[in-house]
Order: sequence, then structure tokens, then C-alpha cells
Amino acid sequence: MNEPLVTRLTQLRRDLHRIPEVDFDLPETIAYVRSVIEPIAERMRTQGHEAEVLSPSRSALCLFIDRGTPTTTAIRTDMDALPVTEQTGRAFASQHQGKMHACGHDGHMAMVLALSETLERRCDELEESVLLVFQPAEETTGGARLICESGIFERLHVRRIFGFHLWPDLEKGVIASRSGGLLAASNETTVTFEGIASHIAKAEQGRDSLEAGCRFVGRAYDYIARRAIEEPCLLKFGRMTSGEVRNQISARTVLEGSLRTFSLGMRESCQADLTVIAHRCAGEAGCTANVHFSEGYPPVVNDAEVFAQVREALPQLQELEEPLLIAEDFAWYQQWIPGVFLLLGTGTGIPLHADTFDFDEAILAHGVEAYLRLLGL
Repeated sequence: MNEPLVTRLTQLRRDLHRIPEVDFDLPETIAYVRSVIEPIAERMRTQGHEAEVLSPSRSALCLFIDRGTPTTTAIRTDMDALPVTEQTGRAFASQHQGKMHACGHDGHMAMVLALSETLERRCDELEESVLLVFQPAEETTGGARLICESGIFERLHVRRIFGFHLWPDLEKGVIASRSGGLLAASNETTVTFEGIASHIAKAEQGRDSLEAGCRFVGRAYDYIARRAIEEPCLLKFGRMTSGEVRNQISARTVLEGSLRTFSLGMRESCQADLTVIAHRCAGEAGCTANVHFSEGYPPVVNDAEVFAQVREALPQLQELEEPLLIAEDFAWYQQWIPGVFLLLGTGTGIPLHADTFDFDEAILAHGVEAYLRLLGL
């Protein structure tokens, strides 16, 4: 293990862990990232190399190391945290009440910042230009899409992109991925049933939206279970609101959940069929239904050709047999350019988004070393 690298990664990760920020509102995080990459770009220029810090979209930063080559490889990290109150008790715990790096983005940033420092020292060995992307709003509205739409990848001739996510279910330091579908498309799903209120003693005068909603949940879950035999997919509702008092027929029921799929075809088919099921359940109860699906993130689908390059560069890579049902806005990059997303095991089993999420920073060295090998170093 490279002890100086681990020491530096630990410092970077813990500094960033103390200052979690959410969505696009990342002033302290952006200032910290700038404090590392701007001096690197300045020093590289004084040494005769081409390097610059760019801001292609809102709250996004990039370090571009221009080797004068016709193509560029990009590497992405996310910067935002979650609205979670930390319960780790660590000395470097969040200093921002109600916010926490509970998904490992502090570790992701630490890897790419340490990588930038290594690339400064080894710039002469690079056979291709490199673009390091620091992205906001992965956990919310998807900052990746804005970066893609900025045109920076076309302008800098980016031919491929890589990214990492810490993964508690993998053994410590293990790197894993798979060709093709890795993570699911996500569409927030809201189903609203409208009925007519009445006293429960005169239920025949009302139209029971709660009954319609309950029917829908059961039938929708049965439908998804059948479709999942063909191709992995998931629908679950985590929130249901209905009615005003216990002795009144509910006039309005709202279900909030998420649909996860691995192909656009399955997504479109499920959305259409679930809409039909909702209207049918509503009609049986004399109600009406409105079904809304957010655009959400596309599925993370690893490019087969780039994955073959990863397999050659990382012979220790563990190939997953099945895709996973979480979503990640790295998928937007793959809509623009070929890319591969990788998972780095923490070995803790502490779930992502938990208020106790933590990990041993030594694992981050495996990520930096993997990035270097993917860049041919």
C-alpha cells in the first residue's frame, strides 16, 4: 500500500467530510476543490504544460490537462452531500447541521483530487489529454446533464469517461462492474386518485379514492413481479396520503414511489401499462386517476468496447452477474459519450445514505491506482 497516498487521501476526504453541502449550493466545497486544482494548473503552465480550470455549467469545475492529442479521457466525481444528520461520532464529522456526506462523495472527490496531484507529477507520461470533472447535484436534479449540454465534451474531443462509487456490499478494496446494464433508470412515480367524500355510514354516496389506491398498489406490484421475470425492474411506493378523518370516505389519495428499469423499452412499457391499471382501478371505485412519471435518470449502461479496455487495464476487476437497482446520474454522460462506471468496496456493510455511513480511507488508494492504469500510467 502506498502510505503517502493513503495519508493524503485521508486528509482530503476528512477535510471534505466536514463541509457537506447539497444540490448546486456548494460554495465551500467548490472553494476547497479550487484550492487544490488551480495551483496544479498554474504550476503545470510554468513548467511548459497546458492546463486550465474550467466551469462548464452551474457549480461544476473541471481540470483540463491538454497534451495536444486529438482525443481526451474524462474522469468524473460528484461533490454534493445529503440532507442527513450525521451520527458517526467521528472527530471529523459534519460541521453543517443536517447535512452529511452519507453516500461517499467525499471519498470520490478525494480520489480525483489525489489523482490530479499525481498527474501533475507524471504529466510527461500521459499519452492523451485528461479532463477531470467535479459535478454538483448528483443526489437531486442531476448536475451531469447540464455539464453534458454545455458542449465541453465535444469541444475537448472526449472519447470516453470513467467514474467510481463506493459500495458497502463489496469486500474492502474490491473493484467491480459489468458490461452493459449496471444501474437502473429511475422515474419518480406519483399516482393520484380523486373521489367524492361522504360519511362512512352513507358510503354509497361517496367515491372511495382510498379503495382505488389500495387496489392499484396490489395490482401494480403483481404486474411488476411478472415483468421482472423478463427483465429486472422494480416499483415500490414509500408514501401514501389519503383522507381527512377516520369516519369519512376519502376524496383524495396520493401514492408516491419510484419505478426502476434497465432499458428504455421496459420503462416505456411499464409506464404505459401502469397508467392503464391505475385508470382501471379508479373506474372500479367510481374515481378518476392521474399518473405522473418524472423524467428521472437513464440507466447506467457500460459501453462494451470501453469495458474491454477496463478489463485489460484492471485484471483484478470483479465482474457482477446481475445489474443493481439503484440509480446514478453518471448515466447522462453515457448518453453523450461511451463510458464505464465502477464500484469500489468499503467492506463495511453500512448502507449508502445511512447517518452512520463511514469507511476506511485506505480503500481510496485502490481507486486512484485504477484511474492511473485506465490512463495508461
